[in-house]
Amino acid sequence: MTKKWWQNAVVYQVYPRSYQDSNGDGVGDLAGLTQRLPYIKRLGADVIWLNPIYKSPDKDNGYDISDYQAIQPVYGSMADFDQMLATAHQTGLKILMDLVVNHTSDQHKWFQESRQSKDNPYADYYIWRDPVDGHAPNNWGSYFSGGAWTYEPKRGQYYLHLFAPGQPDLNWENPKVRQEVWNLMRFWLDKGVDGFRMDVINLISKPAGLPDAPVAPGAQYGNSEPLVSDGPKLNDYLQEMNREVLSHYDVMTVGEMPGSTPEDAIQYTGLDANELNMVFQFEHVGLSANPDERLGKWNDQPVQLIDLKRSLSRWQTALDGKGWNSLYWNNHDQPRAVSRFATDDPQYRVRAAKMLGTTLHMLQGTPYVYEGEELGETNVHYTKLSDYEDLESLNAYHQNVEEDHLVDSQTMLKYLAHISRDNARTPMQWDATANAGFTTGKPWFALNPNYPQINAKSQVDDDQSVFNYYRQLIALRHHSDLIVYGSYQALDPEDNQVFAYKRHYQGQTLLVISNFTAESVTRDYGQAQASQRLIGNYADDAGTTLRPYETKVYQFND
Repeated sequence: MTKKWWQNAVVYQVYPRSYQDSNGDGVGDLAGLTQRLPYIKRLGADVIWLNPIYKSPDKDNGYDISDYQAIQPVYGSMADFDQMLATAHQTGLKILMDLVVNHTSDQHKWFQESRQSKDNPYADYYIWRDPVDGHAPNNWGSYFSGGAWTYEPKRGQYYLHLFAPGQPDLNWENPKVRQEVWNLMRFWLDKGVDGFRMDVINLISKPAGLPDAPVAPGAQYGNSEPLVSDGPKLNDYLQEMNREVLSHYDVMTVGEMPGSTPEDAIQYTGLDANELNMVFQFEHVGLSANPDERLGKWNDQPVQLIDLKRSLSRWQTALDGKGWNSLYWNNHDQPRAVSRFATDDPQYRVRAAKMLGTTLHMLQGTPYVYEGEELGETNVHYTKLSDYEDLESLNAYHQNVEEDHLVDSQTMLKYLAHISRDNARTPMQWDATANAGFTTGKPWFALNPNYPQINAKSQVDDDQSVFNYYRQLIALRHHSDLIVYGSYQALDPEDNQVFAYKRHYQGQTLLVISNFTAESVTRDYGQAQASQRLIGNYADDAGTTLRPYETKVYQFND
């Protein structure tokens, strides 16, 4: 296996709207990010994944792009981007852009032309179908609630949008569309960006004939995901993308792929394949879905540890030597990790955050740290609908409570407080001053009220902080082929309290033990015979005793 730079890298994700405002308008921007690059470098990260900064009507916070080659004015100018990119490179940081090409904004010039008539040059840039008996062409539901088709009177046809009506899906069957995508990719790569995170890239190939999707009992629309994920021409399109664009640059690529299996991922990320480097899979973050299929992900139940271990172990084992994993607990679309997978109880939050970081960073793959995760930031725990901003969350409330009457308002609010995307989108908690040091103006979105207790300034110089623990984890990975490349061995998969596993590489063994509970338990994995303890979230080592949320990593030299 040829070792690649991105296998040894750690990625830090920046949601620019919420990271750092430089001009007092209450919205994070590129100049603000530039100011904070030394902080990211101090953490030890190698790559910054930047959520979309392109021109957009912001119906979905930038994932509805109206111009791929222009900067959203609230984030600054192209000169600000160029300055940020140059400063990042001077600092030793690479920049990963968000590539959103399953769909555009309905304000994009392509769609504005396409909607006019069936015979203009952009007519086939999107997926249009005639009505069937006066209704939508099929029963597909949108990821953001409601139907996936919207009628356009000018054409007398429906257009497909797997997400919001303002996000029409591109027609990848059209070679002109693919050339447009290759051109916009080259535009950014020629500027010097270091790769792409590709938004829902496995949805770009739609099934022939666009058949109806299965419908859960009592549901209004069909679940299109099994039909649209990993479509029949996805490999062809990704291979063409690699051939035309990616193979000409030394870059990193990660494809977001809802619904993909390890077997799918090996096709796209095979170490000898010519497509992508790795995928974002959703299996482990989808484990606590509601038993009522009509409610989908909306639930407030904790993830069961046995299920979590089974999922992560499956991906570790399947991709070893064949593909490459991305490792993440949270991002801009997921709630805060410590609240979801452990506890944000102030008594244990710090240890729990360190425990989750250890469990993830010792796995095989490239770790991703979402802004604030390195501080142990928590869910915000909103209690009323007016607190929310996220389109997906608001649509789900209206559909599940007001339209379909599946749950009452208080139950749905509990679900939102547990799993809404807005939990991750509150402004970054820099210090204990007004607005957490994020802005001198009125923040675009309310801060998590715990920022006086949880913030970067209180942690960067504290040896016992979550921030400095993450620094240690990242430094360990940078200096250990065992951590980066070692094969994975699950231990006690049916243990519902402790997540333990081993990694093996060239005569060395790593043992990772993490207690996911607030109880003290005893487990003996032969740690007394270890050559050394590499890291742990308690100062001392209690041997076979695991204290609340304790994690520890041992190395054995054969």
